[in-house]
Amino acid sequence: MSSAAAVDTEADLVCELDSVRGIVDALCSVRWKRFQDALLELSQHGIVIIVEETGCLQAKVYLQRELFIKYDYAATGRPRFGVSLGLFIDCLNTFSVLGRSNVLELRYPGPDMQLMLRSVDSPDACIYAEIRTIIPETISWDYNFEPAGSTPLSFTVKSAALKEAIDDLEWPGSSIQISLQPSPPSVIFRGEGHGDLQIDFNYYVNTDLLIAFSCDRQVSHRYKYKFLRATTSNIPASVLKDNRGSKATIGRGGMLKIQHLVSVAKPSVPHPHIDSAGYQQPSRIAYIEFFVKPEVEEKNGCV
Repeated sequence: MSSAAAVDTEADLVCELDSVRGIVDALCSVRWKRFQDALLELSQHGIVIIVEETGCLQAKVYLQRELFIKYDYAATGRPRFGVSLGLFIDCLNTFSVLGRSNVLELRYPGPDMQLMLRSVDSPDACIYAEIRTIIPETISWDYNFEPAGSTPLSFTVKSAALKEAIDDLEWPGSSIQISLQPSPPSVIFRGEGHGDLQIDFNYYVNTDLLIAFSCDRQVSHRYKYKFLRATTSNIPASVLKDNRGSKATIGRGGMLKIQHLVSVAKPSVPHPHIDSAGYQQPSRIAYIEFFVKPEVEEKNGCV
């Protein structure tokens, strides 16, 4: 009893969540290769998971504290630690395939600085796991996203349509040009390889696909295909089914930000955050952001 109390006292964070499947979906969406490390940053506002590659692609999953049914935060500052993303997802999956919604407790740090996971509402058995953490590496590039001007350069498109467009533009080792133009208001995806392929989203013609559009001048930037594809390749089936929309914004210097929303509501179970019409309040949504650097000839770009 005394050792358990000591662990509680020393823990920076003890939290519980009741929708493990939704968290797994959110994390899988930022897993674009088999072996990846992720940086977890804790704060009183929630947990942020950060994944990046080669200084040209970065992804963030925001788990706001409102997603948790319990969130006891006792740290000063913002503790950071690294984990294997694949191992973290596999551990979470262990708690989400038991045939019913289980409450999962996460605790950090453990006695040896590990991340500790435990089922807390099963009357028959308790599943327990520990994940060894690693010393986090410094984030290799500044992901601070700045607007390109007073008028946002952005568009919101149905998630399934965005994924399909990017999948169709695949050319080995190629880059994709994304252009926005105000007249006629449209978004143009263009890929070049053994041939050329162009996909147009015209705002007034495809309002069922291109949900929103903001642009006051013509802009065009190229992005490495493998990085652009990573932003949609693992979008969860639930997001494609809901098809609520993904937002893309071009910032200063051509930095591309793509945002997805993933539901973390328990399936088929009434929840106080879901009203009688099925509308989910923002607190039951995990926010996912991708940042992609443009393909430029400068030494700080992706060439």
